[in-house]
Amino acid sequence: MIETKDKILDSAERLFADRGYGATSLRHIIADAGVNLAAIHYHFGSKEGLLDHVIARNAEPVNQARISRLDQLEAEAGGAAVQLEKILDAFLAPAAAIATRKPDFFKLMGRIHAEGMMTPLARKHFMPTFTRFNAALRRAVPEMPEEEFIWKLHFLLGSMVFVMIARPSFAEGYEVPWDVKIAKLVAFACGGFRAPVPTVEEAEVTR
Repeated sequence: MIETKDKILDSAERLFADRGYGATSLRHIIADAGVNLAAIHYHFGSKEGLLDHVIARNAEPVNQARISRLDQLEAEAGGAAVQLEKILDAFLAPAAAIATRKPDFFKLMGRIHAEGMMTPLARKHFMPTFTRFNAALRRAVPEMPEEEFIWKLHFLLGSMVFVMIARPSFAEGYEVPWDVKIAKLVAFACGGFRAPVPTVEEAEVTR
């Protein structure tokens, strides 16, 4: 039998994903979960606390899988920098795994991003893991100027978010399993990281 806390979390995750956080009320959630309002306040304190728990229960296994993969790669490298492809795969593949099992969570993260709530939640739930990967990536491309490195990280995360929440709309038949999507994204991101850094003059020409 599903416990009350899990029933609330399951309903909240699905409704936040389908409706958006702002458009989902606690009354929507208690009606879907078949519980009373007091149960939400008892287990989570507030709507904000409920969202925090929804993200935490999904983010924790992803973070653990990411760190475990990176630990193994760094141990195998024996002090040398880990190959760029391996780092990006270790970061992105666990996200693909949970997307396969919990598509509502990925949809929810897209909603949160669209509603402008991503930054504080990402900082709380993903920043320690991201900091580890940031350091590994920096070691993989030591020659890259810091400003360019920051921009490429920005583009990587932007690509990841878009892949999470959207599918190709320019043609039919392009939907593929998540592991294939991630392999394509890793290849794309590696190409971007290894692309020559444009000079100021070259950037001006493209304007």
